[in-house]
Amino acid sequence: MGQYSIQDLAQLSGIKAHTIRIWEKRYSIINPKRTPTNIRYYSDSDLRRILNISILNNSGLKVSKIAQLGHDEIAKQVSLVADNDQYLSNEKNIDQLIMSMIDLDEVVFNKVISGVSDTLGFEKAMTTIVYPFMTKIGVLWQTGNINPAQEHFISNLIRQKIIIAIDEISIASPAKDAPLALLFLPENELHELGLLFAQYLAKKANYRTIYLGQKMPYQDLLTVRDIYTPDILITYLINPLKENQRQQYVDQLAADFPQSKVLCSMSPDNSAGIKLQKNLHLISSVLELKEHLAN
Repeated sequence: MGQYSIQDLAQLSGIKAHTIRIWEKRYSIINPKRTPTNIRYYSDSDLRRILNISILNNSGLKVSKIAQLGHDEIAKQVSLVADNDQYLSNEKNIDQLIMSMIDLDEVVFNKVISGVSDTLGFEKAMTTIVYPFMTKIGVLWQTGNINPAQEHFISNLIRQKIIIAIDEISIASPAKDAPLALLFLPENELHELGLLFAQYLAKKANYRTIYLGQKMPYQDLLTVRDIYTPDILITYLINPLKENQRQQYVDQLAADFPQSKVLCSMSPDNSAGIKLQKNLHLISSVLELKEHLAN
């Protein structure tokens, strides 16, 4: 499916491109292919092999020894590492998630998430494993080096996990006078994983929530405002916008929801130069979101 540059391999595996080249020459651990225009690229199987080697190497096995193992033996050794550890280190777990995405392997994905959740709790699993994983592959999503099928597969699995966690919290309903959080994405925003996790955190903080999801027309958002006055409004602006468009949008939100604390998470490109209104707050991390929910 994939065609990865050596920089892509380095980004995903955490192994420096220079080191990959040395391993390639010294041990022939992978063999890049070439495009018709003679540009080197690596396949899904090359990435999978590099990730497996990274896991075994970080577990104490020398690369010279790993290079002597066949494909099946490497896979067996990786399984033994996973089975013998109560839970893998963060980097190893992230590598496992990347491989589950490449192979469209739900079993591996569930094993990693369940293992970390059972040990550290769902919130920690998201903040220490899933968020860094999404950050690691985010560059490849933007450049189109990940097949859309792989992106949809892994996004939907993560989405399912968050929804299940939200449902479990929802069993204990908050008080009728509990603060209200309104969550939505603007019309040009499709990726709602961050918003879903924000709903989970809001519910965990004993908020009532109104979740409107992705691609919310602004005029329809105002009809909700006419019925409810949310204590907190949470949204994400990740897709690129012109500076005047993003400033105009957040200014309009702050003006139309004057009694609400407006929390907006933006990509670094979108947040540059934004002027804040009194009730508008930019959030750049889960910790900041939790702090606003607590106050």
